[in-house]
Amino acid sequence: MLEMVKTALRIKTTAYDSELTYLIEAAKLDLGIAGVVVPEELDEIVKRAIITFCKLSFGLPEDYDRLKMSYDEQKAQLITATGYTNWGEA
Repeated sequence: MLEMVKTALRIKTTAYDSELTYLIEAAKLDLGIAGVVVPEELDEIVKRAIITFCKLSFGLPEDYDRLKMSYDEQKAQLITATGYTNWGEA
């Protein structure tokens, strides 16, 4: 996942690996707080949400508002999609 995020952010150095790893974990936790069950083996939809979260959270992106809306929409879709939550199980 780290390499995918680095590619999306166009980062080639290892200087930010620690911060990006932190952001990846923060994205997973944020999705979890919203009720999304983040699988051990990430699928492409969850990966895209994590990448978007990292893009909006790393540095000071000029398109923060657009990225934030995009992430919120992706998260909302995961919350309402079959197979991404455990609402009703228990």
